Amino acid sequence: MRKILKLTLVAAILSFSFGCNEDILDNSGVSGTSQQTTNLTSAQLEQGALTNLGIPAAFVGGMYAQMIQFGSGGTTGHDDFGHKSYDVFSDMLSGDMALSVSTYGWYRASITEFQAAQDFTFGDNRQVWRYYYRIVRSANGIIQNLGGNDAVPVVDANKYSMGQAKAMRAHSYFYLTQYYQREYNGSEAILPMYDTPSGTNVAKSTAAEIYDLMEKDLRDAISLLNGFNRTAKSSVNQDVAKVLLAYVLGARGGNDAEVASLTQEVINSGNYNILSTSELVAAAGGVNGFDDVASPSWMWGIDITANNGLGLVSWWGQIDSWSYSYAWAGDYKAIDADLYAAIPASDARKAQFFGNPASGRYLQPLYKFRASDQIGGASQTVTADYVYMRVEEAYLLNAEANANEGNEAAARTSLKAVMTNRVPDVTYIDALSGQALKDEIYLQTRIELWGEGKSFLALKRTKRTATRGSNHLSFVGVPIPYNDERMQFEIPLDEIQNNPFVNDQNN
Repeated sequence: MRKILKLTLVAAILSFSFGCNEDILDNSGVSGTSQQTTNLTSAQLEQGALTNLGIPAAFVGGMYAQMIQFGSGGTTGHDDFGHKSYDVFSDMLSGDMALSVSTYGWYRASITEFQAAQDFTFGDNRQVWRYYYRIVRSANGIIQNLGGNDAVPVVDANKYSMGQAKAMRAHSYFYLTQYYQREYNGSEAILPMYDTPSGTNVAKSTAAEIYDLMEKDLRDAISLLNGFNRTAKSSVNQDVAKVLLAYVLGARGGNDAEVASLTQEVINSGNYNILSTSELVAAAGGVNGFDDVASPSWMWGIDITANNGLGLVSWWGQIDSWSYSYAWAGDYKAIDADLYAAIPASDARKAQFFGNPASGRYLQPLYKFRASDQIGGASQTVTADYVYMRVEEAYLLNAEANANEGNEAAARTSLKAVMTNRVPDVTYIDALSGQALKDEIYLQTRIELWGEGKSFLALKRTKRTATRGSNHLSFVGVPIPYNDERMQFEIPLDEIQNNPFVNDQNN
């Protein structure tokens, strides 16, 4: 696969070039403080004179590099490996991913037993907080160096860099809102909001103010990224920004018509294809739709190579039993037993999970995520790719939004487009309406996107209750509503101690 931009190389360039500063790759503070900004002249920005990558492009590459960086949440833990770390957190919080065997203890107490969500001194609170604010600060540095929040760069390359930075700032604030607010309440003060590379702490802004910034950033990004032809899927393009805006609007509520419109634009673009039946189940030597950024349904993801230096401490190292991994060695991650039971035998996706109840690996995703042909892997180096977004998300968000709007025919059309490649007969969808249609869309979202970090977002967006099946190690059968305190992280101790404007542990 052709790789135009090695993110590790970009990170090295930035570290070397700005070694005298604690630049955007350092971000040693917890939220707004301890961030020094490297300012560039307008001539440098317009000429892109620093490297052959160009200054803005190098900064953007460094921002993306943090998404796969070990320790980017400020720890040395083996659950701290960038954005995909928090896909695991959220899948476990939703209950759709079960920790069915725990030998090494990762995720057990803090996440699956909800201790971090109820104790602000737990490190996982700080880890999530630090990672996303780190991306925010990187984005703020790029935006500032390109003229500030209201600037529209003249040079196309800089315009595209600005668009990506704004999209990533919104992406990070979106995940912060999902983790640190139980449900959308516009008047509730929830998070410090930084939209410039400030060295000054600020008080918490209201949810409405933060959502307003996210919406503005993403609308700006959609405009700025018009005409951007990315060289790798690791970059956010206009389609990705549209789906991110759909997620933000869906979480805020009351915006179903625009969610439907945005996602329909992505569907109509023809730039991506729903995975075929043959791509759903990974057999030895077969086609795998979940390990290669070239997969036709992937809208956003990263081509992982040996140069990235990923191994045990990675998403694959936690989830995939075919890798040298915790999932192989004794921390088993499996689909929730009740969710698995809800998948019909005729659904091709049922075969993604190991269905032998006599095996200790029962319900592991052995045939959805498969990085090798040997359990435990022959290599300790990860080269399977990371997926951040697939086009199936656009179809399912479109179906959900249309169902909420009462446009049930349109909702059924989008749902059937996904299900045509999953089950032999989709005509059952024609009989669904009202709550039954919404329930089916929610169920298919959970099944289709299992293990991809989207179940928690859907749980909160559709205001559902999670009830764990029999293969979990704790809280089996306990109904936990989407807005329960156990579904929300606490503002971390470091922030409370270091930011005098955030002086309580209650969100």
